[in-house]
Amino acid sequence: MNGISIIIPTYNEEKAILDTIRELHATMKAANIPYQVIVVNDCSKDRTREVLEGAGGEKELGITLVQHETNKGYGAAIKTGSRYATHDILCITDSDGTYPNNRIPDLYAEMNRHDMVVGARIGDNVHIPWLRRAPKAFINHLASYVADERIPDLNSGLRVFTRELFDRFIHLYPNGFSLTSTITLAALTNDYAVKYVKIDYFKREGSSKIRPIKDTMNFVMLILRMCVLFNPLRIFLPLSGLIFSLGLVILVFGLTVTGKFYDGTFITLTLGAVQFFCLGLLADAVSRKR
Repeated sequence: MNGISIIIPTYNEEKAILDTIRELHATMKAANIPYQVIVVNDCSKDRTREVLEGAGGEKELGITLVQHETNKGYGAAIKTGSRYATHDILCITDSDGTYPNNRIPDLYAEMNRHDMVVGARIGDNVHIPWLRRAPKAFINHLASYVADERIPDLNSGLRVFTRELFDRFIHLYPNGFSLTSTITLAALTNDYAVKYVKIDYFKREGSSKIRPIKDTMNFVMLILRMCVLFNPLRIFLPLSGLIFSLGLVILVFGLTVTGKFYDGTFITLTLGAVQFFCLGLLADAVSRKR
């Protein structure tokens, strides 16, 4: 490993961005790791741009500064930042002070044996709003089922990964917050080596950009799409079994309780179960070929 490029997607973070940059410089210099800091300002509506430029811009701050002229989204900012990276190991973190950036050298050290190392927000000091905890737990369980592996933190915004992994699935990454979920599922379902390192998660500076209901639905739809793309049998086989079981229950209920033989319903549901099973096999064959 010859160094690391740290990408910071930034939107309306005038209060925290300079402290984040200074912390990163201090951390990486103390660890004696070659590094690059890339700040992508995603057309902030506050004074983020003025704060960065007023502090000297790229030269004085020791960063690569990229400006989006329109607001494109969290994922789009990371994809933009990756194009300016000079190292083969990439890192993403937030600019709001929530992630312990002093742990980046620890994550980087694990990259000798892994393709991605994720800072899992399961430490002793974790500040996640109660409103987001239930949806987060549900999404993590659903993703774990799809990946057939326990995922302690699906969408952590502090992680280190190889450029090869990131570039391989770049056509799948959405422009919004789901980029981190996408790369996690893509890596796990394609046999990349992923490790989770326990980290803390602090109270953020400013207001969150997460929209609880809309973003939760987007995460769920994303996970289902990723399942169909990479591990379709995890969806189609249970659906097939559920439909067949329903037909069997109706058949038994009719014969033992009502004395009627619901042959039409049973045959229809059985045929539907067979169709879902065959569709799952076809989707799995296509997925493996890709």
